[in-house]
Amino acid sequence: MQCGKLYPSTCRFVGLAGALLSTVMNLVAPPSLAAETQKHPTTATPIQHVIVIIGENRSFDHVYATYKPKSGQTVSNLLSKGIVTAEGKPGPNAKLAAQYSALDKTTYEISPTSKTPYTNIPPPGTQGAPTAPSDQFPAPFQTLAVAKLVEPDLFGKYNEYLITGATGLPNDVVDTRIPNVRALGSGVFPLTSPALPYDNYAGSPVHRFYQMWQQTDCAVRHATSTNPSGCLSDLFSWVEVSIGAGDNGNPQPKPFTNITTGEGSDGLSFFNVQKGDAPYMKYLADNFTLSDNMHQSVMGGTGANHIMFGYADALWYSDGKGDIKTPPKEEIENPNPQKGTNDWYDQDGYSGGSYSNCSDSTQPGVTAVENYLEALSTPISPRCATGAYYLLNNYNPGYLGNGESQFKYSKFTLPPTEQPHIGDVLSAAGVSYTYFGEGWNLYVTDPTGTNPYDAYCNICNPFQYAKDIMTNPAEVAAHIQDTTSLYEDIDEGNLPAVSIVKPSGFVDGHPASAKLDQFEGFVNRIVNQVQNSSLWSTTAIFITEDEGGGFYDSGYIQPVDFFGDGTRIPLLIVSPYSTGGNVNHSYADHVSIIKFIERNWGLGTIGANTRDTFPNPTVGSDPYVPTNSPALDDLFDAFSFGGDKN
Repeated sequence: MQCGKLYPSTCRFVGLAGALLSTVMNLVAPPSLAAETQKHPTTATPIQHVIVIIGENRSFDHVYATYKPKSGQTVSNLLSKGIVTAEGKPGPNAKLAAQYSALDKTTYEISPTSKTPYTNIPPPGTQGAPTAPSDQFPAPFQTLAVAKLVEPDLFGKYNEYLITGATGLPNDVVDTRIPNVRALGSGVFPLTSPALPYDNYAGSPVHRFYQMWQQTDCAVRHATSTNPSGCLSDLFSWVEVSIGAGDNGNPQPKPFTNITTGEGSDGLSFFNVQKGDAPYMKYLADNFTLSDNMHQSVMGGTGANHIMFGYADALWYSDGKGDIKTPPKEEIENPNPQKGTNDWYDQDGYSGGSYSNCSDSTQPGVTAVENYLEALSTPISPRCATGAYYLLNNYNPGYLGNGESQFKYSKFTLPPTEQPHIGDVLSAAGVSYTYFGEGWNLYVTDPTGTNPYDAYCNICNPFQYAKDIMTNPAEVAAHIQDTTSLYEDIDEGNLPAVSIVKPSGFVDGHPASAKLDQFEGFVNRIVNQVQNSSLWSTTAIFITEDEGGGFYDSGYIQPVDFFGDGTRIPLLIVSPYSTGGNVNHSYADHVSIIKFIERNWGLGTIGANTRDTFPNPTVGSDPYVPTNSPALDDLFDAFSFGGDKN
C-alpha cells in the first residue's frame, strides 16, 4: 500500500472529494506493449499463459476452516483436525488452537518460556474498520454510482458490496457484533454471525516480521516427529495485544490495556464456508485445485512478500548503485522490549524501524531467529549477505510511477535495487510478462499520493523497486500496466505469457479496508473472462494471497531461511488441467509459482542462491512435511496434463 497515503497496518484511506471524479473518468489506458511484442517460446506443458492474482491478508484456516473436499480427497484444516465442528463450534480437539499470554521484558524472544494459557482470549477489536460511509472515509462509498466509477473491476453482482458492511462502531474498541465477545474461550472463533454477516468489515490483525515470529512460537524444544520445526502458533492473541502493528519508536501508551492496539484477538477469527461464507472461494475449490500447503514466503506483511515473489530473495538497503549501505538508525528494527514493558518493542513500525542486518548476530532480534535455525536437526542457513540490512516490512519502492525518486516525498523508502528479478530471467529468454496493477494509470498522475481515489498498491509491485525497469520508460510501458489493459488483452487473445495481477486497495480483500467478498468479485471477473475467451485452453490462473494477515493457521511451517516461511495461505489453481476439486498437499510458497514459470518455459533461476534453487520436496509418511528442507514444490503435480484439454 502507498505508505504516504495509507496507514499500512490498516490501509485507512483518507479524504474523498467529488471534484476528483473527472480525474478518474478522463484516464485513458495506454496500448498494451506487452501484447504487441509478446513471443511464444516452447513450453513444457500446454500452459502458454500464467496469470497470478494476489489478494491481501487471509490465512488458509481463516478462509477454509470448515471446508470439506469431494470424496476421495483430504484437507488439513480446523474441521479435519477436530478443532472446530462444521457449525463453527469448538470441536473435541479445540485445545490444539489454544492461545497463551507470555512475558518478554528484557530481550526479544521468538518463543518465550514464561507462558500462561488464556481462559478466554482478549476480546477482538474493530481496529480500523469503516464505521460508516462518509466523505472522509471512502470505503465503503456513499453511493453505488460513485463506487462503480472509482472501482470498475468487479464482476457485476459484487458492486453492491462497495457500499455495504460498515461496523456502526468506533475504531479501536471491542467488536460487540461478535456473540459472547468477552467469553470466546481459549482459541479460534467464527467471525460471522447474524450480527456480523459475511459482507461486513472487521478488524485487521498485526502482520509484521518480528511479531509473526513471536506469534508462531517456533522452538526446537517443541519439535516432534510430526512437527519437526516446533512451531506452535499459540501466541497470536498475546502479540496482538502486547505490541500490535508497531510503535514507531514511541513509548507505550498509558494506560495500556488489551484493546489499546485496537486489535484484541482479531487474528483468531475464521470464516465458515459450510454456512455460506466465501462462496466463490468455495466454488473454485470444489471445481478446480486447492493447495492446503501453500505458505507466505516471509514472516510479516505485504511489501516483503511481494518482493520475495519477484526476486526469490529479500531486498537490502543500498546506495542506489548496487552497493550495500547502512540505513539511518531510526529505520533499523529493535524488537527488544522497552524498559518496564512486556513486549512493547523499542523501535518498530511503518514510520520507524523496518531493516535488520541478519548477518550480524549482535543485532537486536537477529540472535533469537538464528539460534533457532541453527538448533534445528537440519540447521537452516539464514541466507543473509554480509553487512546487508534487509527490508522486513513495508517501505515505499525507490521510484514513483513516473520514474521520479520516491525519496522526494518519503524517507521511508527502499533505495533503487540492482538485485536480479524474475523479469530479468523472462526477458532474457524472450518470454513476455506484465505486472497489471489496478489503478496504475491514476497513480502515475498522482506523485504526491493526495488523490483519494488512488488505491494502487506501490509496495506490491516488485518491479517498481528495480532500477533496470524504472529508469527505462520503454521497460515501464511494456511491463507495468493498469488492469484495463489486462481485460483488453484477454478479449483480444493477446495476453502476455506471464501476467501478475494486483487489485486496488478498495477490493484486494485486506481486512479493515476491504472485504473478502470484494476480492471474490475481482477474481470472478477475470476467471469468467478467461473461460469465455480463446485463451482458456492454454491458461493457468494462480489465485493466492500475499500473506496470512496475522490470522491463525494450524498448518505446518517449514523454516527455509531468516525470512520465513510463515503461515499457510490459500492457493487456487484454475485451468482446464486442474479441474475436479482436488486438494494438493505439496509444500509451497510464493517462490513455487516462480519455479513453475521457470520450469514451464525452460528458464534458469534468478540467482545462484535464490529460493528458486531449492529442490522439490521429498516426504515421508506426512505429505505436508518436507524431509529435505529447505524445499519448495514447483506445483507441476497440481496439474493433470494427460487429460482433455477442453
